Amino acid sequence: MSHYSSEENDERSATSKKSQFTQQASHNSLGGGSGSRSVFDTDSKKGYAPPTVGKREEANVLRARVLVTLVLLLAATGVATAANLLVRQQERSDFENQFAAYATEIVTVSRSKANQLIKALDSFATSIGAQAAAEHALLNTSWPFYRIPNWSVQAKKLAELTGVDNPGVGMIPIVQEDEREQWNSFAAQQNPIWYQESIDHEGYTEFTAEQLLQKTISFVHFYDPENDYKPTPVSRPGEVFPYFQAYPIGLRTGIPIMTTNIDILIASKQTEELYRIVKKTRRPVIGFTQIRIDSETELPGSQIVQPIFEGADTEAKDRKIVAITGISLHWLDYFKNLLADDEDGLVVVLESACPRLLGSGAWLDNTGSERNIITYQIDGPKAILLGEGDFHDPMYDALVVSETFVDLDIDQSQLPEASCVPVLTLHVYPSAELENSFQTDNATIYTVVVVAIFAFTTLVFLFYDYSVGKRQRTVMDRIVKQDRIVSDVFPTAIRDRLYENQAKNLVTGDADMLDDDGPFGLDETFAGRSNMMGTAPLADLFPSVTVVFADLVGFTAWSSAREPHHVFILLETVYGAFDKLAYRHSIFKVETVGDCYVAAAGLPEPTEDHAVLACRFARDCMKRMKDVTLKLEVSLGPDTSDLDLRTGIHSGQVTAGVLRGQRSRFQLFGDTMNTAARMESSGDRGRIQVSQVTADLLAEAGLSGWIIPRSTKMFVKGKGEMQTYWVRKSSRPIKPKSSDLESGMETLDEEADTEESSERAKEEDDAFLGIEGMNKAERLVEWNVEVLTSLLEQIVGSRGGIVKQIQALSKAEKTIGKGGRTVLEEFTPIIKLKRFDLDELKRRGGPSSMSIGDEVKSQLRNYISSVSEMYPDNAFHNFEHASHVTASVKKLLARIVKIDKGNGLGAGNPSNSVDLVDLAGHSYGITSDPLTQFAVVFSAIIHDVDHPGVSNMQLVKENTRWAQIYKKSVAEQKSVDIAWNMLMSDEYSTLRACIYQNEEDLRRFRQLVVNTVMATDIVDQELQALRKARWETAFHNVDLAVQSGDNGTESEDCKATIVIEHLIQASDVSHTMQHWYIYKKWNERFFMECYSAYKNGRADSDPSKNWYNGEIRFFDFYVIPLAKKLQSCGVFGVSSHEYLNYATANREEWVREGEALVQQYLSTFREQNLSGALS
Repeated sequence: MSHYSSEENDERSATSKKSQFTQQASHNSLGGGSGSRSVFDTDSKKGYAPPTVGKREEANVLRARVLVTLVLLLAATGVATAANLLVRQQERSDFENQFAAYATEIVTVSRSKANQLIKALDSFATSIGAQAAAEHALLNTSWPFYRIPNWSVQAKKLAELTGVDNPGVGMIPIVQEDEREQWNSFAAQQNPIWYQESIDHEGYTEFTAEQLLQKTISFVHFYDPENDYKPTPVSRPGEVFPYFQAYPIGLRTGIPIMTTNIDILIASKQTEELYRIVKKTRRPVIGFTQIRIDSETELPGSQIVQPIFEGADTEAKDRKIVAITGISLHWLDYFKNLLADDEDGLVVVLESACPRLLGSGAWLDNTGSERNIITYQIDGPKAILLGEGDFHDPMYDALVVSETFVDLDIDQSQLPEASCVPVLTLHVYPSAELENSFQTDNATIYTVVVVAIFAFTTLVFLFYDYSVGKRQRTVMDRIVKQDRIVSDVFPTAIRDRLYENQAKNLVTGDADMLDDDGPFGLDETFAGRSNMMGTAPLADLFPSVTVVFADLVGFTAWSSAREPHHVFILLETVYGAFDKLAYRHSIFKVETVGDCYVAAAGLPEPTEDHAVLACRFARDCMKRMKDVTLKLEVSLGPDTSDLDLRTGIHSGQVTAGVLRGQRSRFQLFGDTMNTAARMESSGDRGRIQVSQVTADLLAEAGLSGWIIPRSTKMFVKGKGEMQTYWVRKSSRPIKPKSSDLESGMETLDEEADTEESSERAKEEDDAFLGIEGMNKAERLVEWNVEVLTSLLEQIVGSRGGIVKQIQALSKAEKTIGKGGRTVLEEFTPIIKLKRFDLDELKRRGGPSSMSIGDEVKSQLRNYISSVSEMYPDNAFHNFEHASHVTASVKKLLARIVKIDKGNGLGAGNPSNSVDLVDLAGHSYGITSDPLTQFAVVFSAIIHDVDHPGVSNMQLVKENTRWAQIYKKSVAEQKSVDIAWNMLMSDEYSTLRACIYQNEEDLRRFRQLVVNTVMATDIVDQELQALRKARWETAFHNVDLAVQSGDNGTESEDCKATIVIEHLIQASDVSHTMQHWYIYKKWNERFFMECYSAYKNGRADSDPSKNWYNGEIRFFDFYVIPLAKKLQSCGVFGVSSHEYLNYATANREEWVREGEALVQQYLSTFREQNLSGALS
């Protein structure tokens, strides 16, 4: 039984219905029919007139026929060529992508095996040291007289942990010169014992301990090449290094000697060099050498030498090296089983930073040469030695993947003289064999198929055109009859509207109307409808499905401060990224409910690993969410990167199918959906919570390491107490436990192992560097730059692209804001704004934006960056809050309403230019001048520059230097002066030329900045009274619908000035008119700033005593009245209603929770101070 998504059902329905109507339309267009308007036009006074076909339309059809034929031929040529090129490019792309995946897999597995090997060897050496210390303490003995008990058992475990086939393991004690005779006796006693233990454990039958003893030399020796390679006692003074216990034991394949008691430093230059490094660094080292596997064959390999220290105290720094242990392995074995059977043709070049030394004695030497590069080819699980040196194909140099996969982190300065840092590097290249496997005949096939299709299409078209000519009269007769029937039922105007609506439905794909109303908007048959509903529903039961609910945490609050299109940009980007991940992980997207993304694994196609797929998908969504929000913060503004994901997962059965009717779609039902939703709602931000059922499925899949149990059971509505689990957020390898290694369990980052990790994750997110290395402050700067850039482009567009520096403005720039007048003294009740000029707009061809160029944007970015650095690190009055205010200003400016046809403005006139005139008047000229909008946004950014974090009253009381200058509104006036003086510096001359081109614009810009910033001082009673009086004069009992010549220019400017001031005032406290959580965030920060000032002696009264009642009064006497003014001025459309609704709701919520929140603020303040004191 097939199951289709709602989109597929809609598309199928639309396609089938559409064909019924496009057939008739195609008859008209291809067979000489006239357009729909001439065919169906009638004159109601003359009665019904049947549609006719004119000679002009016939000639047009003939021309169209020839043109279509030519287009088909040209299209066939172009599409065939493009198909060939695209297939070739796709094959090359597939080859490169697959190679990158193979190479990454090789490097990852190789590095993992190397790290595992070195860790295992270190643990092995530590274990030997501890065992020896215990035995020596019991028997009163010491090194080197120690035999490792159960040697074969322990060495075999070590060999198995290396992940390499057939490694050699050995233990070499360090014997002093005066201990040699005693050692020979000790070895002679112990050799039979460990020989027999090894034979018994391994089950050897091809030799006995006695046979091995016969081949064993009883003294420390070497094979002298000058004496016919006969065993010769070591005579040199000092330490000797007899090879004692070895695994595997016995006569090595094809080599008729025993290695017991060979002095390994004499026998091997490599081992001698490695021991020098070990002795100096006291750390394990790796050597690049040749290892003989029989009497005739040597293979490249490595020796890893690990020191064994005396005693069991692993923390002691001065422990003596008493022995060495090591592993020898062939790289040919190491590179086996890295890839699957069909993954062939990868070339691996292994390069050592140190030369590969061959032995100088006996069977371990043949040339004495030095080599440090080996090349292998990996064909699935097999590895092939290509030879000494680099044998990869140079044509693939650009695709190389190079990684250091063995680096023991040894400082060069620690090494003995002339020694080399042992570092191994892996270079992975593709081969021609691998590339050829991706080359197919598809390009040729597709080209031929495309040509054939177009040829066939051309023939069909010609035949169809011929057939249409014959059938045209019959078709037209039927159209006339149908048209007459419809015209008899409906008046001509209604009939035409029905045709138009139906055509729109077909174009937009809204075929649902066809199901109910028939092809012409009529309910043709009730029986057809009944028959449709009488068929069996398309539904099924899926017994094993995992459902994922992923909710955007903080989205509701974030969206309350955003424009609608920004909300949808975020949702489309985030959900689009999730959709791609769902496709990649074979996840079925069910729906999006608000800000919750719902998906399922295991349907429509059932799969056994649905729980694993769902968890992988959820974890990838977490990471992708962070990446996307960091990138979007530059375009969507402050707090975007603070959004997070809260995910819940549950597994079980669901009922799924298509629910027919309007907007049919594929839907899921059942308890599994409810439980998954509970898992999400009871989870934590930034975490994935899964139910016990899902956890059990992960454990059955061998992935119990992915999850950790939640510390407390969760009470779930309708379920009672449930044990739930967190999914670990990272898969970076950590040092595994032995039990993990034995079971093969995947280990994840320990960081996700605790309940506190969600808080730690948030701290990491705050420090996370996002796009191109930008931190949050830099992203805020970039967002403000983008906002101002768009306005500057409108300014430049309004001037026709003119941006040139005018020297005559230099004098005005130097005098404005100077001359002994304070900023407050420049305040004016009415700002003269630029009038809307329709003739100029028509000359420019309508509103436009023009690029401002890289130099202007660079100066703008430098300026905003400097402004951000001048904001102190206050809790509230900081650059982040300035950006929050800017976002509100931008939102309100964007929401200035278009003409409402119901108010009589521009009604009945479709002209766009008239609408622009009406809009300019309706907004009192604010929208007609880009410079005005730029100035308001600019003011929002700089309005709190260098804010001291205390009130103006306190600054006056402290009689600071700034207070002596300004007397009142100290912080606001200082911000204007600082920001303006910086803007007037020479480094921003091009930016200024972009903002204004004449003195009139300069003075208007300055006045707008002064008035806008000074409006943010809401404490000054004199300024507030003046604003209130101007508001009453301009808006009280005045019809706000703008009529021609209604108020004069001065009245319009007065209203515009007042609207701008109230716009910035509302934005300055916009957190009180946004979502409750935004209000709480900024209210707490403002409290912290005020309380800190009080604690530092910069405020007379304790703000916590009256904060609760003060906020209520602030809502009642300032915020809510301000929101009502925004509504009553009629400029801001639905935003004014939104602000008022949020303000009222926040006031009610504060009444309920405010007192508890104040206590919480105090507790947080004390905790922060305590942690600061301790640090």
